[in-house]
Amino acid sequence: MEYNFKGLGPSEVEKSRKEHGSNTITSQDVETFWEKLIDNFKDPMILILVIALGIVTVLAVFGYAEWYEGVGIASAVVLATFVATASEHKNEQTFQKLQEEASKIHVNVFRGDGVIRLGIDDVVVDDLVLLQPGDKICADGKLIAGEIKVNQAMFTGEPKAVKKEAGDSDADPHDPSHPNRVLRGTTVEDGEAVIKVDLVGDKTHFGMLAKELTPEDRKGPLRVKLGKLADDIAMFGYIGASFIVVAFMFKVVFMDNNFQTDLILQYISNWKQFAYDISTAAILAVIIIVVAVPEGLPMMIAIVLSQNMRKLLNSNVLVRQLLGIETTGSLNLLFCDKTGTITKGKLEAVNFMVIDGNKKSNLIQYSNFNEIPEVLKKPLDLNLRENGLCVINPHAEKETDRLIGGNLTERALLQFIGADKNKAIYSDHIPKLLVQVNFNPERKFSAAQVELDTKKIILVKGAAEKILDGCSLYYNTDGNIVELPDEIKANVLNETNKKAEEGFRIIGVATSDSNIEDENVLPKNLALLGFISLRDELREEAKTAIETLTRAGIHVVMLTGDRLGTARAISRDVGLITSDKDIVIESADLAKMSDDEISKVIPDLKVIARCLPKDKKRLVTIAQNLGLVVGMTGDGVNDSPALSKADIGFGMGSGSEVAKEASEIVILDDNISSIANGVHYGRTIYRSIQKFITFQLTVNVGAILIAFLGPFLGFKLPLTMIQLLWINLIMDTLAALAFSGEPPLPKHMAEKPKKREENIIEGYMWSSILINGIFITLMSVMFLKSTAIRSFFNSDASFLTGFFGFFVFINNFNKFNVRVDDMDLFHHIFENKGFLRVVTIIFVVQIIITYFGGDMFRTVPLALSEWIFITCLAFLIIPFDAVRKSITILLS
Repeated sequence: MEYNFKGLGPSEVEKSRKEHGSNTITSQDVETFWEKLIDNFKDPMILILVIALGIVTVLAVFGYAEWYEGVGIASAVVLATFVATASEHKNEQTFQKLQEEASKIHVNVFRGDGVIRLGIDDVVVDDLVLLQPGDKICADGKLIAGEIKVNQAMFTGEPKAVKKEAGDSDADPHDPSHPNRVLRGTTVEDGEAVIKVDLVGDKTHFGMLAKELTPEDRKGPLRVKLGKLADDIAMFGYIGASFIVVAFMFKVVFMDNNFQTDLILQYISNWKQFAYDISTAAILAVIIIVVAVPEGLPMMIAIVLSQNMRKLLNSNVLVRQLLGIETTGSLNLLFCDKTGTITKGKLEAVNFMVIDGNKKSNLIQYSNFNEIPEVLKKPLDLNLRENGLCVINPHAEKETDRLIGGNLTERALLQFIGADKNKAIYSDHIPKLLVQVNFNPERKFSAAQVELDTKKIILVKGAAEKILDGCSLYYNTDGNIVELPDEIKANVLNETNKKAEEGFRIIGVATSDSNIEDENVLPKNLALLGFISLRDELREEAKTAIETLTRAGIHVVMLTGDRLGTARAISRDVGLITSDKDIVIESADLAKMSDDEISKVIPDLKVIARCLPKDKKRLVTIAQNLGLVVGMTGDGVNDSPALSKADIGFGMGSGSEVAKEASEIVILDDNISSIANGVHYGRTIYRSIQKFITFQLTVNVGAILIAFLGPFLGFKLPLTMIQLLWINLIMDTLAALAFSGEPPLPKHMAEKPKKREENIIEGYMWSSILINGIFITLMSVMFLKSTAIRSFFNSDASFLTGFFGFFVFINNFNKFNVRVDDMDLFHHIFENKGFLRVVTIIFVVQIIITYFGGDMFRTVPLALSEWIFITCLAFLIIPFDAVRKSITILLS
């Protein structure tokens, strides 16, 4: 369809922007770094530590505690909180920035003599904007041409679309019920119109309400599992802390007084010392809880997602909601559109077929528009130009701006007749549009009634079998309209079916001189003009992507609007149909089946032809009732209910804004291989989090057991409170950074999907946590009690310093064990350089603390021989874990 509106020129655009402002909505206030830091200090554990810090400070004033204990506790808490806040804030900013850059809405705007695609922020007051189904309305304005149906549920709560038409009503411009106005943020469901923008940015109704609108934050299965895990670990920490308090007080009250009653009573009577020890026990308990609770888990998710966000964008995957990427690791059923996803989405019209009643084959082909007889060219040119939503703009400088809007099929048809390069054959006589019926999958056709040279004519195009069935007449090669006998009709149907089975999409084109009485029923007296064959080649990578998804335990079902023969041919070529038991079914047959019947065929279902939007939502519901985690792709307005219903909605980058809004993930290039990449990264993120949990819980087991057993071994504090806080910092916060950069490995796509109810801690993880945790504990006990080991050190101070270094080193070495499941600890290690940096930093800083920590960290400088001994002893965790892995592999 061609419009004759003249848009704003460059100088007019600048003038409008200066006078009325830009169309940018002022972003909602986000939490600043300092606000986030203050919030982190409100954490109950931190508040308890602050109270404990106050007690230690008071005791220090009276000489019952060292000043540096309070300073050390304060420094460790501030440092840990600061690092966590800085990482979280930086990665949240990166994530939001990448999302904003990649999810900009584009609109069709009249500028100068043509229509161009602009970002939503570039729209100004007095711009003329073309609206079509699926568009998200970019600003407030008044309709000056056309008629549309608009979904205003975001303002009114009513899901039913409201009719809007051109007019001059002067009602409240912010009233959603205004019949001639549209509001920013609402969506077009049907029709076509041109609006004149009169309010932009914060002055729009949406802009005025923007601060009150908050996005929904649904929690995916991963975050639900992590939340439960954190609660369980916290309970473990509380119980462990209670036992440690009892053990500590048992040591100072009974063991240190040789269990003698008079000495015990004398000790208790010294209330200041007694109060100091009680406060020390309480602070120790709180620190143990701080160590046990994995504060790094939320930060781990933020870091992993933000670090992978850019990688995903480079793979054409835009994560709109965290829920999506969290859930991909559990995906086991994918309903996937064919066009543009499995195929290239570059439809090409390869011929035009017309009926020749004198020939046995009945259909003759013309390979290009110029070969078609002149008597058929004009009605075909008129039909394809005026019957559709594609805006024809042949004078545009950019080739991509010459055909705007519409769908892939309409653009391919217009390119076949050269509409992107040439004027219409009827250009001297501009037709007047009287009635327009847009295409949708349920009616399977589009129609337009136009008036040309005082003559009214209905133009129809749609599914070949639908159009053919409704025709009683046809155009012969002389351009005359004659009767269509049933025999020829049957022969033509067979020939178009054969074409479809070769993988072609067939579009029927017809005209009528009657009226459009019902938009869902074909007009009467239809005369068949002919058929256009379209070809959409398979993506070269589609077959490999489907094989990858299948190997990953994901069942792929192709959904297509094509007829059965075309769908079957393409599904064979792409490797979806591999055996006789694979089921290919049409929408009409699906509608006749009960939900129970569909449930039984889903395991073998591979293709649904002539698929309707309502079929998609029904399939999602049935599959979810079977306990499956369902992904759904979609690009149209009518796909949004199914996309919202699915566990993961994959919107297409070329699709409508409505479909994208309903999706958790947008596939920017529409490619099924990008979906496979998204799944791959989702599984990698899941595995990275599992590695972090495994490592963190191993540290927890060792630290809590040592803190509990220490008093019974004769050590009041084997690890001081400040040392424990330091261990918490490097083994929690820094470990999150170390494991967040793990690369996606091919083996992740050879694993089966994670079940909804599956625990995040799996059997092999428990093996690592408990066995290595106990090994670290036993090695620590041996270190503390062995006279042979004690003899390696020059003094008691160097001995305790050595134990502190040993505990940090053995856990740091254990990172290498946790990072891989096999024996090759250096496999793909250089693909995660952050891991090597973190491990190196911990070793270096630990050595520095040893030399400069002094009384605060209870450390003294160590000799080279002592460092070598500590390192060798800590390194034993590597061969020990290799034995554990070997036994685990043999038993599995």
